[in-house]
Amino acid sequence: MISEEAGEMLMVYDDPSNQQSLSLDDGSSTEESHDDTRLSLETNTDTVPYIGQRFATHDAAYQFYSEFAKRCGFSIRRHRTEGKDGIGKGLTRRYFVCHRAGSTPAKAANEGKQQRNRKSSRCGCQAYIRISKSSELGAFEWRVTGFANHHNHELLEPNQVRFLPAYRSISEADKSRILMFAKTRISVQQMMRLLELEKCVEPGYLPFTEKDVRNLLQSFRKIDSEDESIDLLRICRNIKDKEPDFKFEYLLDSNNRLENIAWSYASSIESYDVFGDAVVFDTTHRLTAIDMPLGIWIGVNNYGTPCFFGCVILREENLRSLSWALKAFLGFMNGKAPQTMLTDQNMCLKEAMAAEMPSTKHALCMWMIVAKFPSWFNAVLGDRYNDWKEEFHRLYNLESIEDFELGWRDMVTSFGLHANRHIANLYALRSLWALPYLRSHFFAGMMAIGHSKSINAFIQRFLIAQTRLPHFVEQFKDQAAEQQIMQQNLQNINLKTGAPMESHAASVLTPYAFSKLQEQLVLAAHYASFQMEDGFLVRHHTKLEGGRKVYWMPREGIISCSCHQFEFSGILCRHTLRVLSTGNCFQIPERYLPVRWRRVTGTPPSRNHSENVQMLRNMVSSLISESGKSKERLEIATEGVSMLLSRIREQPVSSTDGNAIQRNV
Repeated sequence: MISEEAGEMLMVYDDPSNQQSLSLDDGSSTEESHDDTRLSLETNTDTVPYIGQRFATHDAAYQFYSEFAKRCGFSIRRHRTEGKDGIGKGLTRRYFVCHRAGSTPAKAANEGKQQRNRKSSRCGCQAYIRISKSSELGAFEWRVTGFANHHNHELLEPNQVRFLPAYRSISEADKSRILMFAKTRISVQQMMRLLELEKCVEPGYLPFTEKDVRNLLQSFRKIDSEDESIDLLRICRNIKDKEPDFKFEYLLDSNNRLENIAWSYASSIESYDVFGDAVVFDTTHRLTAIDMPLGIWIGVNNYGTPCFFGCVILREENLRSLSWALKAFLGFMNGKAPQTMLTDQNMCLKEAMAAEMPSTKHALCMWMIVAKFPSWFNAVLGDRYNDWKEEFHRLYNLESIEDFELGWRDMVTSFGLHANRHIANLYALRSLWALPYLRSHFFAGMMAIGHSKSINAFIQRFLIAQTRLPHFVEQFKDQAAEQQIMQQNLQNINLKTGAPMESHAASVLTPYAFSKLQEQLVLAAHYASFQMEDGFLVRHHTKLEGGRKVYWMPREGIISCSCHQFEFSGILCRHTLRVLSTGNCFQIPERYLPVRWRRVTGTPPSRNHSENVQMLRNMVSSLISESGKSKERLEIATEGVSMLLSRIREQPVSSTDGNAIQRNV
């Protein structure tokens, strides 16, 4: 829609004394040189251009027409015409046209270079304003001699027109803030959120986009990335010399420059052997030190904390590089592919996974999708954005595919999103993110928002260290000792129901896993079970209809529920626990206490003496780092270490052990 004031100007106004043909088909947009003498900008209270309107400079006329165009829902560009003799030198007539005027000239085909098939925004629009230079009493000025406001395309709403390139700009003050943020190594998304908070604007309402910020950051970078990448390769080789179990792969291009590099530690490979059933492959970050895409493989251990599996740095995030990365990762893990892998919405990665990990269920990280909602839908939905987001999350958490399909159609109709490309794309990929399609696959709870925050914090902790590449690479190996210390500090378990099953689970599961099962045990008391011919119907005591279907074969020790919670998280649901309790079962069946959630995750591969000494060094390093942060911490550490050292000295030392220690100190 066009604004009311502009709607009155839909007919063409032209000064017959100043006629000249307007040809916009050449797609030109050349710039003229500025006048040697520039007059001050005249203020004008008029809001719509009119024939005879006067301006001190053509820049003033351009600014006026640009502001008018923004109110109407389009942007403008300059279009030069021929000069006119008799009124001074240089440019004497000027056209400013709609940004969709003319047509884009066809580019000459280049057989040696792949052409991008970009759709042009130009559609031959004839909206324009013409100004001509005149002289009165020896002073030059510019006068409007032609104006047309006919558009052959739809005009944008005010909340959409601001995304046109002509109106997207980053002020000098914002540039300074972004440069400061870049030095702290936070992500572009975090920069945008901070600027929105500082300016008190809704998400997605800054006068520039994430792409604009990335382009700006690119212009800031002055580091020689080729030298840095050589250092990265040297760092990995040095680590390999010291630690033979350290694994890394790299690829050089035809000019012997580093193209891709990936690495993993022995402790990470051990962790993957137990916890590699569900993996997040986060490729949304960049290693700014060398300006290359960064991918990190992360899982969650039996204590619910993130664990590092591997890292890859790529020159380009394309199908070839991502396929190489997945092959390298499988090589590190002795060919063992994860059951499920969560990634960003990356079609190249989707294709690479289908080729390299065909047995792995690929899904999209919901928190990565939700983070894009403000920029996708805030301007489109306006005041209805929060209502739509609430309905989207309701659909996302449904259990039935049929209910999801029906609800999605109603949602699209209710919010008028039939033509929205993001909605269409989300629906096309629904089997990769909607829970009704994923509940029968194991994700170790990593699709929950709580885990997304801990995983992101885990990644950000490593990204902070990327200004020093050696520290960035080597810090990953310290996580095993730190996680052991953190796990030992977990709170004691408190029983709530007094049921034998609760006591049994508490003796087997880690505090994290037990807390999840305990939640279901408490809720199970609110459900009733009814035996049917082929199983049990379990529903809340306040409900007369609906419920979940539970199948139980006591002799075989097999139980399953139509909600698929155990398959999804590895934790029995309230419905199955209700049936087990009704059936006088006093222990959780062995197969429903997965190894990956137990306190002892089987017998880990034995470490040699040098590895144990290295782990001790890592723990001591962490102890010193944490203790030095305050006087109180240092006193506690000193007292504790003194007691520990006394106990150690009381233990006998064999000659073999003594020699081994001397060799590794």
